[in-house]
This record gives sequence, C-alpha cells and structure tokens, in this order.
Amino acid sequence: MPDLRRKWAKTPNPKVIVTRELADAVMDRMAELFDVTLNRADTPYSRDQLAEAMRSCDVLVPTVTDEIDAALIEQAGDRLRLIANFGAGVNHIDLKACRARDIIVTNTPGVLTEDTADMAMALIISVPRRLAEGEKLVRSGQWKGWSPGGMLGHRIGGKALGIIGMGRIGQAVARRARAFGLSIHYHNRHRLPKVVEAELGAMWHPNLDEMLGAIDILTIHTPRNADSENLINADRIALMRRHVYLINTSRGGIVDEDALIDALEAGRLAGAGLDVWKHEPAIDPRLLALPNVVMTPHMGSATFEGRFASGEKVITNIRVWADGHRPPDQVLEGWV
Repeated sequence: MPDLRRKWAKTPNPKVIVTRELADAVMDRMAELFDVTLNRADTPYSRDQLAEAMRSCDVLVPTVTDEIDAALIEQAGDRLRLIANFGAGVNHIDLKACRARDIIVTNTPGVLTEDTADMAMALIISVPRRLAEGEKLVRSGQWKGWSPGGMLGHRIGGKALGIIGMGRIGQAVARRARAFGLSIHYHNRHRLPKVVEAELGAMWHPNLDEMLGAIDILTIHTPRNADSENLINADRIALMRRHVYLINTSRGGIVDEDALIDALEAGRLAGAGLDVWKHEPAIDPRLLALPNVVMTPHMGSATFEGRFASGEKVITNIRVWADGHRPPDQVLEGWV
C-alpha cells in the first residue's frame, strides 16, 4: 500500500532540480519559489548526473531527453517524491517503477496541443506539395523559372486523412484538415462520442489495418508505449497504397524507420513528413538522401507561448504538491 502520509505531507521550500534550460521567466519564478538548481548550460544530463540529481532532490523536473528507467528510479534516494515532467509525453519515464516507489509523476497536458497540430498540418501540406524540394531548388540557384511541368505535387483537398490517436492533438489536426477539404478517418482505442464525430466529420475505424487501405495521408498522434512501438511496420506499410504520405509528429519508434526507408526507396510510399526520430538527434543517412521526405528537428511544440505555458504547469504541479495536495496533472491513475 502507498504511504499516504509521505505522499501528501507538506514540503516547505522543496529542493528542485531542473535538467534543461527553460524559459527565463519560468526559471526566475522557480528560483523565487523553491530551492532550485537550474541547468542554464542546457547540456543534457548524463546518466550519472541524473542518478546524482535523483538522490539529492525532492522534485526532479526532466524533459523528453532524460531516459528515467527502472534502474535509475531504484537508485533514487528516499527524498525524491515528485517527478514533474516538462512536457506532455512521459514514455521516457518508467511509470510502473515510480508507482512502486511512491513517486508521483506529473506532466503538462493540453498546452502544446495547438502548436503540435499546426506542425502536423504544415507537414500534411508540405510533403504532397513538395515545399521543401522547391525551397532547396530556389536556394541552389538552379531554378530556371516557371514551367507547366515544374515542381508538380498533389492537392490535398478531396483526399482522405487517416489519424492514429484521436486525443486532443488528433482532434485539433482533424479540425484543421477538414477546413482544407480532407475527409477524416481515425483509429482510436475508444470511439469518440457521436456529437464529436459529427463536428469533425470523422469516421471511426476500429480496425487499424482496414483504415490504412482507405486513406491517402496518414498522420500519427498516439503516445509511444509498448503497444505502439513499431506500430507502423513493414506489414502495415504494405497495406497502404503507393500514393500515401506518412506524417509523424508524435514520437520516434512508433514507425519502424527501416521499413519506412525501404518503402520510400522502393516507391511503395509517396513521401513522408517527420518531426521525430527513433534515435534523436541521430538521423539515418538514408532518410537524409531522400528528396520526398520533409524533416524538421522535433519542433512541433517549439513556440514561445507553449514553452512558457508548460513551465507554468510544472510550477503549479510542484506548488500544489508541496502544499500537501494532489497535483492537478498527476499521470498515474488509481492512487488514493
């Protein structure tokens, strides 16, 4: 049973360690409120540095670049009681190991929804219209001027968009895509209420494989976990028609990169738009060589507004927890 006295006890002036540089206003506010150690150099912590931090603080504020596995959590001292993640995704944190140690995990949901949806929509437009190729052509100085057959792409109006994961971001993408004339198909663990489906003009596919054969563009908005690892593999790519474009602004590892590269090189997919990678920041050189792949450096949520809002949520979670209450964005469910 969890030790509730420990979990919800007040913690005046908690020791907080932040693993990456955040917005100046966020770091300044943390310095006012907590006994905080900041990483203003913004160099990612090594595993040893993470282990030492987790032994010496009440609250750790990590980001997606910090892999906090069961072994690190087991090494953490009894002092660590809250991991206040900066970001919505928590696939880099072993939640089961945290629960076993009565360590609360929070995240920052909702604040990056619109930013990530904007990026997904930008890629949905950019890949079929070959915007990256056109931009490179202009910069190369080799553009010879307009011609009837120059830089032909495909319009997206009238095409079928398949969305994997119809949470906040998936629905925000659907709203944008519908305004561009795309029909909306989605695969989700649970069907949306009919009123939401009607608003989005969305058709639910309980079977992912069936949906993949019916769409022209696929965009991914599901968390990375054991169920979604390599969700889009060679077998599923084979179900898609050759003219399909694949967009991923969720997490690397959901798409089997080797299978994706094979399909793109063989012409079994028309192109891809990728903002995330399995081994960031390393990118397979075969992808770099493909002209029909638009690549961005994990910047789907990279807005000043979004980063500041995430920082505010982190601060709120820490303050509420330090006052002896359940933080508003607690990730683990089922705890008293």
